[in-house]
Amino acid sequence: MTVGKRQQPQMFVEDFEELERRAPETVRLEFINGKVVVKPMPDGNHSEIVAWLQRVCMQHLPDLWLHAERGLRTERHRQGRARADGVLVPRGGLKGHGEWSDTGTALMAVEVTSWDADAAQRDRLDKPGGYAAAGIPVYLLIDRDDRTATVFTHPEDGRYRHQEKLPFGATVKIPDPVNITLDTEPLKELAD
Repeated sequence: MTVGKRQQPQMFVEDFEELERRAPETVRLEFINGKVVVKPMPDGNHSEIVAWLQRVCMQHLPDLWLHAERGLRTERHRQGRARADGVLVPRGGLKGHGEWSDTGTALMAVEVTSWDADAAQRDRLDKPGGYAAAGIPVYLLIDRDDRTATVFTHPEDGRYRHQEKLPFGATVKIPDPVNITLDTEPLKELAD
């Protein structure tokens, strides 16, 4: 008798959505690479960083809106469900969408790392792949652990072909279709 590797039961996206609907308000769930992931609630500094970025976008990109905590259909064939810390879309780009939006109008996804053990895997590895596979042109990762801002661009075959990682305080150029330059000096104080 051959003893094989034990197979994990596969959850379907519809089952995940039902589970997520029934979860308490204090629990935020994501479905990444076929696994249910609990996303931690943001702390105050995390929220301040997202608010700072919203303010910058409003000042420089008045026809684009950065929506916080937006559910997105990600990964190949939209089988993932990620709750982005921010998603930049043209004004009205989410109108008529349910809790989980298709990414067709998304110009940029934003994540700010949290202080949990899974942040490295989730925000630095899993989400870039899911966002790239969904065709989101730009992914901005604000990494509080190593105090950097990384811009991922040119999604192709489930990954971003280009990335630029700069320390907090640097000027970060986010290319088209966003086309904005961020002075990340405020992140030095907000990230602590």
